[in-house]
Amino acid sequence: MKQRGFSRRSFLTLSAGALGASLLAACGSTEASQATETGSGGGAAQATTASGSPAPAVITGVTLRVVGTGVTLLEPIREQAEKDLGIKLEYDVNDGPAAQQKAATQPQSWDLYDQWFNSVKIVWASGNAAPIDINRIQEWDKISPMPKEGKLTPEANEGDGDAPFRILYVQPDNTLGSNPTEQISMLPLTFNVDSFGYRSDLVDEEDVDSWAILFNPKYKGKIGLYSDPSTGLMDLALGAQAAGLATFQNIGNMTREEIDTIMEILIEQKRAGQFRAFWNSFDESVNLMASGEVVVESMWSPAVTALQVRDVPVVYASPKEGYRGWYGGMMLNKNASGKVLDACYEYLNWWLNGWAGAVVARQGYYFCIPENVKAHLSQADWDYWYDGKPAAEDLLDPFGSVVAKAGSVRDGGDLVTRVSNIAVWNSVMDEHQYLVTKWNEFLAS
Repeated sequence: MKQRGFSRRSFLTLSAGALGASLLAACGSTEASQATETGSGGGAAQATTASGSPAPAVITGVTLRVVGTGVTLLEPIREQAEKDLGIKLEYDVNDGPAAQQKAATQPQSWDLYDQWFNSVKIVWASGNAAPIDINRIQEWDKISPMPKEGKLTPEANEGDGDAPFRILYVQPDNTLGSNPTEQISMLPLTFNVDSFGYRSDLVDEEDVDSWAILFNPKYKGKIGLYSDPSTGLMDLALGAQAAGLATFQNIGNMTREEIDTIMEILIEQKRAGQFRAFWNSFDESVNLMASGEVVVESMWSPAVTALQVRDVPVVYASPKEGYRGWYGGMMLNKNASGKVLDACYEYLNWWLNGWAGAVVARQGYYFCIPENVKAHLSQADWDYWYDGKPAAEDLLDPFGSVVAKAGSVRDGGDLVTRVSNIAVWNSVMDEHQYLVTKWNEFLAS
């Protein structure tokens, strides 16, 4: 598949839709990240940190501001990083669109942007991000081939859309592409695959192996969907194609004609009562399924496990057409310099040691260097989350609540099996602004 470069010139035509109709004006302040001069420029390095990672030179008197979402901006991670690095971290936790908006329009408000690769094109095109120098990333060579080359194994599917490797490397002309260079747009860190959940007590087993179930008349009025235009549309396009209602050359980057085709189908189906509800938050998706208001629903993995722990009979599907994949990481602000820039790199390298990756693993997410995570997980956690084996005991999430009961098995199997069948990656399409307009018409129909 031929990949098109993405440049800052694309921002003018893409940003309005991607940032949403309610885009707020950028904050007027131009204050940079504060780095007080009361501390020393560096301290004596210790052998290891409290998290077991090699100790960096301590950089005192620096506050790093990280904007992102609650997927990875977790209090246990912030606390441990501060202890290990000797810096102060300020986490600005938002939903996905709001975090992206701040990164693209308020560069004075952040030093690191912690989000997903499907937002890279928007933030890079805004001109607010700087390339990350892989020569300053200590374990770059240990990062798995998936974000670098597109596959974890030779047999795996690359998937359509914004796969990380397609927009990872900064090219000599400052566009993003797959040709390896020594500069990257985002440091890849966490990832997972998503599909749909279903009530195993209310849905026939013969119907659950395909995205086509979203259009199955047997479940009319019992389908729940994610309201986000990019992600929600991809799930529905996978379903429409599986059901034989439409075909797409690249589900991750549809043409206007393809968008028009799928929207006509969706409006017709919605008016006929096929779809019950559109959820906006994690809690909404959980409640819709728990109540039985919907029996099939586009879902995130942690929402499924939250229901399973409550003994709601929900299963996360493994559709034969493939999953929808996502990959997260961090981008660097172009204004970071001096001690702040040094602290940014220390924090990025700290993340790669695996301690933080083990925290998010207990929410169901994978990490770019699996062997580093394994050193910080119990054998029971590793066997369940990565190897797809039955839980040897009740497993806890990062906050101490049971997230998987003894004897349960992760839906979809082990890491390699799950990520080898990705149909499409979360993406920002070239026609995203047009897509948002048509999606809003669909929701209002």
